[in-house]
Formats: sequence, structure tokens, C-alpha cells
Amino acid sequence: MFNRSYDREAVLAYAKTWAMRRNPRYADFTQMGGDCTNFVSQCIYAGAGVMNPEPVFGWYYRGMNDRAPAWTGVDALCRFLTGNRGLGPFAKLCDREELQVGDVIQLQNREGRFYHGLVVVSAGKNLLVAAHDDNAWMRPLYSYDFRDMRCLKILGIRAA
Repeated sequence: MFNRSYDREAVLAYAKTWAMRRNPRYADFTQMGGDCTNFVSQCIYAGAGVMNPEPVFGWYYRGMNDRAPAWTGVDALCRFLTGNRGLGPFAKLCDREELQVGDVIQLQNREGRFYHGLVVVSAGKNLLVAAHDDNAWMRPLYSYDFRDMRCLKILGIRAA
């Protein structure tokens, strides 16, 4: 296994193409709890090109009924990215100032539950994001209503 860099430009291109519509290669989870993390995972995959096929703790999508919990679950994606020692992308929790294009933000509601995932499409003082559910492209982070957020910086990719 070797590490390689995360293609942030590929993430940006994918997000721009699919933020306002759905890629037919993937199921739409909007009516089943939300499509935000599915979209975030698609964006990460565009920049990674490698999935982790581990049945329970991996990160992969083969179809609507054959996917890892981390592909579509907010908390499961965070656990996968920050704990992954195998194939695929890996990340760390970081401060907002460290975010770059292609990194991930997860929003926390007033009850303390992380409920929504976003992809950073423009970094800096005024973060802009892309997302599904309420489809968004270049939406200012400050326009969301949330109590707190966690930031996930993609550090690289492990490939075979």
C-alpha cells in the first residue's frame, strides 16, 4: 500500500457538475433520510479514485443495497475518514482555517446531532460549499442554521 495525494481539482469539477442535479450512477437518498453524505462521498471518490471494500467499517458504493454505512451516514463517514488505516481516503479533524477545496464540513443541529454534510468548494475567510438535499453550489457556509460544525481535512489516499 502507498499514499498518494488527493485530487482537489477533480473534487471541485465533480461538485460543480453534480451539485444541482443527481448523477444517475448513484441512488438518490433524498426521500430516505437525505442525500448529503452520499453526495459528499461521491465528491471524495472523484478526488480519491479508491474505495475501501471492508464490509462493515469500509467506505464503498456498489449499489443502493450494497454500500458501506460510511458512504451515506454522517457520523459513519467521520469515523471512517478519521480512523481509516486501510485503502481509500483518510482525514483528520481540523480547524476551519485549515480547510481547503475538497474537504468536508459536517453541521450539528441545536440538539447536538451532526446531521448534514457539505463539500468545501472555495476556502478562505468566506467558505463556500456544495451540497445535496437543499441543492447548493457556491453557497456561503454562514447561510446555514447550525449550532456547531466539525471540519474534516482529507490528508491523502492509500492505494494498493
